[in-house]
Parts: sequence; structure tokens; C-alpha cells
Amino acid sequence: MMDPLIITVAPNGARRGKADHPAIPLTPAEIGAEAARCQEAGAAMIHLHVRDADGRHSLDPDLYRAAIAAVRKEAGSDLIVQVTTEAVGLYTPDQQIAAMQALQPEAFSVAVRELIPDMASEAAAAQFLKEQAERGVFVQHILYDENDVRRFTDLLDREVIPRTRASGLFVLGRYTQGQQSSPNDLLPFLNAWALDLPWALCAFGRREAACAITAACLGGHVRVGFENNLHLPDGSVAPDNAALVRGVADVAKSLGLTVATSEDARHVFAHKG
Repeated sequence: MMDPLIITVAPNGARRGKADHPAIPLTPAEIGAEAARCQEAGAAMIHLHVRDADGRHSLDPDLYRAAIAAVRKEAGSDLIVQVTTEAVGLYTPDQQIAAMQALQPEAFSVAVRELIPDMASEAAAAQFLKEQAERGVFVQHILYDENDVRRFTDLLDREVIPRTRASGLFVLGRYTQGQQSSPNDLLPFLNAWALDLPWALCAFGRREAACAITAACLGGHVRVGFENNLHLPDGSVAPDNAALVRGVADVAKSLGLTVATSEDARHVFAHKG
């Protein structure tokens, strides 16, 4: 049997602002309220970005703590909070590592090509990821194409990346024209994936839901939200992130799939590798 479908919401991202959509949550209070709405709609995890006073992407642990506290206040202690380590051209691998060591989150995502850009960076990354595995952190490794999948597999085989509590996230459409994903974009990832680890996808553009349901039917998990897409499947602008979550959850249930609770998601992510 397939694991329950884990729906993660990515409500803001590193780049979009109120000019893109007035309901994009940027302040801790906005993020907390949106987290509660998305949890009610079916999200088991929130993928969290924070901004500094000028609205710029930040990995500041104190800003993260404020946002996490707001999520806990509004959504309770159950929802998994996954923070991002995304560099956005601003942060080095050493700074990404230092931010996570200071914050000590329950879960974080990290791009393999950012944290481990070359062989010279492997030793530091290996030590850091070993510490996180021992601490019980859920680490989601972001993969942008099939070559990333193959490199990720090699790093696992060489124990640079621990398998314990590791998962993969396939990013569909990052380098397609107009950043518009298609369910077909999943195929190269799956052709390269031969790992007994949880995997999920996120997708750019208006076919986000179609990509998500394709993944769900193939045993994967999904991430949806305003970070990568502002539209409902019919092309209209979504009123909020919860509408995107609810749309995927409702279709998944109509197909006989079980939507994961946060407790279910922790069980799935806590595999021994």
C-alpha cells in the first residue's frame, strides 16, 4: 500500500510580494494565520521562508523563530514546520549550515547543488548532515533535474548524505520556458530515481495541481502554494494558499487516496533509510 499523501504548503517563497498577490503571507502573523487555514485544508507541513525588514529573503534564525512561534500560536504544535536553506544568491554553504545549527528546526530543505556544489564541499556537508540525522531532523534534498538525482544517489552511496530521515523533492519546470511545468516533466526524475526513500514534487505554473495529482497517483508526495503558483486549475487566481491545498486534497480523496495528517507525515519521514 502507498503511504498517505503528504501535502506541504509553500505559502510565500523568497521572491514574490504583495504586488504579485495581496494574500501572500510575509509577516509572522500572516504566516501563522495562513498556516492554520492550510492545515485545515489538508496540509501536513508548511515550507517556511522569512523576510527581513526590507522584504528580502533571509535565513536569520531569530526571524525564523518569530515565524515558527506564530505558526504554533495559530496552528498548534502538530503541523510540521520545514524551513528553507535556499541561498537565493545571498548565502554560502557555510552560512546555510550555521543558520540551521543555530535554529535547530524539526525539518529543513536544502538543494544538493547549493550545499554540496563540488567535491571540496563534501566533507563539511557530510559532517553537518550526520549531525542533523543524529538529532532526528527531517532533511528534504531538493533536486532540479535527473542529473541531480544521480548525484544525490552517488552521495548517498558514499555516505556523504545519510539516508536516515532523508527525502527528495523534484522541482518541475524550474528551467522550462516561462517556468510552466507539465506532468510529463516528472518522468526523467522517476527514470533516474531508484531509491527506497520518500519523494515529493513541486511544480511551477498553472498545471501545479495536475503535476501534484500525477505524483500522488505514483506514490509521491506534493508541495503546492504561492511560492511557485498563484492559479487554480481553471486558470483563475487562487484567493489564498488554502484553496490550492484544498483543491489537491479533494481530488486525491476522490481518487481513493488518503491525505496524511502531520502525525502520518512524521511516520513516513522517520524511515530508517
